Amino acid sequence: MRSYNKTMAVLVVASLIVIVCRVSADLERFEQTTKGDGTLRFLVVGDWGRRGEFNQSQVASQMGRIGEEMDIDFVVSTGDNFYDNGLKGVEDPNFVESFTNVYTHKSLQKQWFSVLGNHDYRGDAVAQLSPLLRKIDTRWLCLRSFVVDAEVAELFFVDTSPFVEEYFTSPGDHVYDWRDVYPPKTYTSHLLKDLELELKNSKATWKIVVGHHAIRSVSHHGDTQELVDQLLPILEANDVDLYLNGHDHCLQRISDTKSPIQFLTSGAGSKAWRGDVNTTNGQGLEFFYDGQGFMSVELTQSDITVVFYDVFGAILHRWTMFKSVLHSIV
Repeated sequence: MRSYNKTMAVLVVASLIVIVCRVSADLERFEQTTKGDGTLRFLVVGDWGRRGEFNQSQVASQMGRIGEEMDIDFVVSTGDNFYDNGLKGVEDPNFVESFTNVYTHKSLQKQWFSVLGNHDYRGDAVAQLSPLLRKIDTRWLCLRSFVVDAEVAELFFVDTSPFVEEYFTSPGDHVYDWRDVYPPKTYTSHLLKDLELELKNSKATWKIVVGHHAIRSVSHHGDTQELVDQLLPILEANDVDLYLNGHDHCLQRISDTKSPIQFLTSGAGSKAWRGDVNTTNGQGLEFFYDGQGFMSVELTQSDITVVFYDVFGAILHRWTMFKSVLHSIV
């Protein structure tokens, strides 16, 4: 009987280990080489995948032009990569029609680092994570959460959809692909712990966090309260410089009231929401544009410059922040 109980105890422990491993959000790391001149340049676009429609192709064309002028190192996608309901599988033609066939400019043939958005979770979310898509288009790299070490900066990509309680409690007519996410509370708890550890250990001059959902926004969705409560304190405590997101179909920059963090929304890659703004939530608002466009980021050891562009490639807003070189060395 004691032998039986001991065996059962071992099986229970083993099962718990399997469960923990399944919901753990360990952050895989990727090394991104740069030009070696101490600079890093990339574009940011979100909420784009509509087979070129809703001015997606026009935005892509201007991204190509600006990308060539800047000689960018890579592109960041802030999620909602494929509308309306993600991909149906790895062979879904929407991948080629909305990505490969749209972002054709030579300057955009660089690595794309992508996170999942809520619309991506409404399809086969696992398909977007599959290495098989990288065989179709080698630029594509999408994971739930991961870290990109780009020398002067580290980018921390965070899977934000599982934080939003409404998707679980009141999904409406939508069906979400929550494989490998249940139970969500455990999943997000592990993710926050992993992220906090990575941020604390980071020696990069600049720390940039990327997620789909906004922490601060004056557009349609507004602030994501779950991220304000759970993610923001970790960013503020670990000297994060930028938080990049999509979700709201606009361009905006909002300053944090408690830290130097800048909340930058680039979710205007295709369909925009004209006139959908709520400035009563506008504390710290520095810039807002409710049309289509994208964003560029250029970093050196001492400064960072962010530029927002409209669908014609015209500059809408430019912002620069400086950081002490001595501080970055320490």
